[in-house]
Amino acid sequence: MEECLQAIMKRRSVRKFTGVPVPREEIVTALRAAMAAPSGMNRQPWSFIVATNPETVASLCKAHGHAAFGVNAGAVILPFGKKEGQKWFDQDMAAATENLLIAVANLGLGATWCGMDEARQEAIRPFVGLPEDQFIFALIPVGIPAEETPPRTQYDESRVHWETYRPPA
Repeated sequence: MEECLQAIMKRRSVRKFTGVPVPREEIVTALRAAMAAPSGMNRQPWSFIVATNPETVASLCKAHGHAAFGVNAGAVILPFGKKEGQKWFDQDMAAATENLLIAVANLGLGATWCGMDEARQEAIRPFVGLPEDQFIFALIPVGIPAEETPPRTQYDESRVHWETYRPPA
């Protein structure tokens, strides 16, 4: 069990990258982990765009607005899918994204989950040719870390309520 917890706690947001390309096999391994996520009614609404061309990576990161730190990442992964008619879309995509991030960290790579809204959708769509009926769930710069982020837990006993809610004292 301790090994599993260490693998989870190794996931940290990395915002500095060396610019070295990420091996395709490692991206595929992370995507395999993403697609192993649970999914409501096993709908698996996810698909992924992987950009590895340095110019595209930089353009996507700049277009996002809060991901410019990723311009030197070796790749950008965009989890996306058809949101309409998918009751559990957000939960399914979040589970897949977290699985991907945990796998990335345990491959010795770094990444950060950058959220999406409609304005960012419109800024990013032209770079990847994504149709309007597809929703980009996140922009994830992935790369060789240029900074060290040690594993950590953020466990806070005051946020745990046993049996029933108890307001803070």
